[in-house]
Amino acid sequence: MSELTLYLDLLSQPCRSVYIFAKANDIPFKNHELQLFKGDHLSEDFGKVNPLRKVPALRDGDFTLAESTAMLRYLANKYETPDHWYPSDIQKRARVDEYLAWQHTNTRPHAARVFWIKAMAPYLLGHDAPDEKLQPALCEFINTLTAIEDQFLQDKPFIAGDEISIADIVAIVEIMQPVAAGVDVFEDKPKLATWKSRVLQVIGANLFKEAHDRILRVKEMEKQPPSPELKERLTTKLDYFLR
Repeated sequence: MSELTLYLDLLSQPCRSVYIFAKANDIPFKNHELQLFKGDHLSEDFGKVNPLRKVPALRDGDFTLAESTAMLRYLANKYETPDHWYPSDIQKRARVDEYLAWQHTNTRPHAARVFWIKAMAPYLLGHDAPDEKLQPALCEFINTLTAIEDQFLQDKPFIAGDEISIADIVAIVEIMQPVAAGVDVFEDKPKLATWKSRVLQVIGANLFKEAHDRILRVKEMEKQPPSPELKERLTTKLDYFLR
């Protein structure tokens, strides 16, 4: 069997999803660590793996793959992980796919916006972002959490039913992004908090902590001002979220 290499930066939500899934299923892989803040993804060598120059990326022999949700499906199929991760039942699988399709324009961007406004603005600007920028982002994200509770979880233990799936891993790592910025996203949301506990029980608290260690320490960056080049690159992205 060819060697599997995953190109990851665990500051990235999609990278954490792939990392947790591979580790939880004892899938052997070489972890090729990249640092987005240092621009490793912009290198010529990485461009040969993923011309889109985004992480995560996967190399399996001569086969390369971009997009984290595609990687999760690929790993589940190739390594024949337990059926609950990506169910063979067509309706349960459709529930997984439904969330994976929805999150691209909901949970992921809304969580990222809160994170950048709440955590990255002080790092790059030296002061908090204006409240009129933060509050709409928080409101949008809270509405997203309500949709997850009401439309996806409903009265089920997990998104696809009675057992955990890759949809739950994708959801939890996205929701943790604002947590890293100091936002208590589980406040007044007991259903979501209980669901989180179930997810951690399955994948293991230690693995969850390992995957989130860097992102939960992101505020430590404020002690180390960015270089002019890094500041320019990151400020461009921050401006996008502050629009």
